[in-house]
Amino acid sequence: METIEAYLGRKHEEIRLLNGCLRSPRHVPCPRSVDEVIAAKFQLTAALRAEHELADWKATETSWSATARPTSGPFAFSYDYQRADLKVSGPSFYDDARGCTSEAIYTASGMSAIAALLLASARLVTTGDIVVLPGSYGETLELIERFVPHLRLVTVKPPLAGVPVAGGAPRILLLDSCVPAGAFEATLRCDGSPFDLLIFDTTCFAGRSGRIRRVLRWARRYQIPVVMVRSHTKLDSLGAEYGRLGSAVFVRWSEEGAERSLAERLAAEMRDAVRLLGGAALPAHFPPFVGSPAYWGLTKRRVAAILRNGRHAARHFARELASLAAELHFTHGLYVTLRSRCPLDEAGARQAAEAMSHDLSRAGFPIRHAGSFGFDFAATEWFHSATTDEYSVRVAVPDLPTEPWNDLAAAIAGWWRAHQAELGEV
Repeated sequence: METIEAYLGRKHEEIRLLNGCLRSPRHVPCPRSVDEVIAAKFQLTAALRAEHELADWKATETSWSATARPTSGPFAFSYDYQRADLKVSGPSFYDDARGCTSEAIYTASGMSAIAALLLASARLVTTGDIVVLPGSYGETLELIERFVPHLRLVTVKPPLAGVPVAGGAPRILLLDSCVPAGAFEATLRCDGSPFDLLIFDTTCFAGRSGRIRRVLRWARRYQIPVVMVRSHTKLDSLGAEYGRLGSAVFVRWSEEGAERSLAERLAAEMRDAVRLLGGAALPAHFPPFVGSPAYWGLTKRRVAAILRNGRHAARHFARELASLAAELHFTHGLYVTLRSRCPLDEAGARQAAEAMSHDLSRAGFPIRHAGSFGFDFAATEWFHSATTDEYSVRVAVPDLPTEPWNDLAAAIAGWWRAHQAELGEV
């Protein structure tokens, strides 16, 4: 249990870390409330972005100044024309994995990373199967179905039942960090030898999560090349959404032969895809506070708090809402989903999310209608399950102290139960 005093002290450390990245740090007293925490962090990250623009005014879309040295904290950048050849040096967003080498390609968003990767795979794979688990990210599945015709989308039930038998065509496993916990765990108990490549979307796991290490150990056991794709906006910015940024990290195991691996060849093709699609990352979107021991310590503590609150929410909603709980056990533990007695469509689920956030926010609770997660406030939004084709409301769990979150979770359950008749009319 974290007290409000301990929480505000921890948040003061986050604020001081952000403030310390300014060229002229401000006086930042310890916040006295959750609202002060939220305001201070977003104001400081806005100041950091503005300062970056002023300091690097010579670094525009095209390199034209011999004296420009664009940086963002520990990150340094070099490029020529419109960042088409962007090179980034700086700390990794992941823990260092043993027994492998890796290469990172940064993109303008997480979706641009996986889109460039899958489109680039057409240069190496004429036809193949991409195996996904129920509950994988809906927009990734939509991308594959609509724009990646060379890969046949195969949805299998855990433990990977129905994986196509060997027939010469490459098989790619797409493992998403947003699938239900049972499916994720069952996958890591399966034989990975049928797969030629693992694409691992790590967005919903902390960069140094033990789950990422477990997946890499599993892949190494079967010598599967790995590409880790990620949106850095959610869990890598101390809850302040510093900038839209994505990446693909290509992992090559040291036991592989001298011949260029599939991951290595795919990295070369993806660099061209990013260039031709105009999906290169913006230097201004790299968080300047990343990489220090203080950053990693604070990130670990904030994610631990979110996961702790998520476990409480799952227990509370299972007890208080029962049949109105849609999915309470995603493997990441960052959010839960609530269903209505009467089926909702997208518009109805969006309106329900907005109404609940509006009412509870007016009552003084730290909750917003927002389509992301990892904040210091709870966030609600519509959610579509590709597995059941049903719409629900997603409640993203915040980094809050224990007692205020318990009160907010109880208020969410009470609001949801009390408004079922109205939701049926939305």
